[in-house]
Amino acid sequence: MHFFTYKQNELYCEDVPLKDISERFGTPVYVYSAKTLKRHYAVFDSSFGEIPHLVCYSVKANSNLAILSLLKTFGSGADVVSGGELQKALKAGISPKKIVFSGVGKTDEEIERAVKKKILLINVESESELNRLREIAHRSKKQTNVSIRVNPDIDPKTHPYITTGLRKNKFGLAISDAERLYLTIKDDKYLKPVGVSSHIGSQILEISPFLEALVSLMNLGERLRNSGVDIKYLDIGGGLGIPYKDEIPPHPEEYGREIQALLKGKDYTLILEPGRVIVGNSGVLLTRIIYVKRTKDKTFYIVDAAMNDLLRPAFYNAHHEILPVSSKGSEQIKVDVVGPICESSDFFAKDRLIPNQNEGDLLAIMSAGAYGFSMSSNYNERRRPAEVLVSGKDAYLIRKRETFRDLVKNEIVPGVLKEGIL
Repeated sequence: MHFFTYKQNELYCEDVPLKDISERFGTPVYVYSAKTLKRHYAVFDSSFGEIPHLVCYSVKANSNLAILSLLKTFGSGADVVSGGELQKALKAGISPKKIVFSGVGKTDEEIERAVKKKILLINVESESELNRLREIAHRSKKQTNVSIRVNPDIDPKTHPYITTGLRKNKFGLAISDAERLYLTIKDDKYLKPVGVSSHIGSQILEISPFLEALVSLMNLGERLRNSGVDIKYLDIGGGLGIPYKDEIPPHPEEYGREIQALLKGKDYTLILEPGRVIVGNSGVLLTRIIYVKRTKDKTFYIVDAAMNDLLRPAFYNAHHEILPVSSKGSEQIKVDVVGPICESSDFFAKDRLIPNQNEGDLLAIMSAGAYGFSMSSNYNERRRPAEVLVSGKDAYLIRKRETFRDLVKNEIVPGVLKEGIL
């Protein structure tokens, strides 16, 4: 559910016409609904109400500081995978005791910062990382909570690029290897093994893979407890899908009900890392048609947004619904919606039936709140778009549109090059 609706043939975000946003902030622009974010978070969180749990929002889905700050007011923690995401979460006011740090390639600098901030959990993903973490924790003389991410070899039946729980994936450790490593640190002076974790993929449309992974974690947790390792947390990651087209993902309440049934009577705190299910349908990418190009075989709507702004269609061949901002009941025609970038992969839709539009008309690319701006780039030296948060009748700029000066501000032309010496 979201709060992007038509009122008198005009598409609104809550109580603000998207047309007004385009006039005030320009296009392309990301537009987010605070009401949608609040609803999605509340529904997800309440679905696990009967068991101890902590929702750690997956920052990689959308890392805008205003979004993180809003989620913090709802009680959310954060799942981070880089030093930059850790900094964003802390800047948003999220307590270190609600932050978990995952990722296969943590640098010494990132580990040192996480140890210094005493975050809730560092999810270790290799034996080498565990050894590095031990060195840093001992050098810092700071007790550090540890969880090892296990790879349960479960097929989540999603796009292969966002599958993370198979044996062939780079993530986590085999359960047998993880169990051995837990025993090597159970009496460590500074490392405290208090959790086990897994994350099997993203945009998952069935509950059974989650349940299978949770059973694996529970079984490992019990074996570790029997060996004297005080496991308190089970981190089952994120990955619950959303509807982009005609998908029918499980409702969070159904998902929560099944998880609660497995954990009933067990003395664990559940950690969840939702991202897409919270922010995915809370945002749209608003774009304007620059040209309508008709050839013998095709009609193209060439828009001012591009694959650098929203990569998912080019990267995953992902489907996003595209709606006209002004719905005037015109006949539908088959078009390709494409951007200005010099790549044939720069498209948002191919052979899509869309109401007939004219140059200058606005389109809303739906379900763009997750992995939209966070995956954007400056390819073709394009300036990244502005971001706007709507709450009721108010629209707030939460990221300025980049300027041409922004594109070059960190680049340096050496003096010797200017003098023609090189």
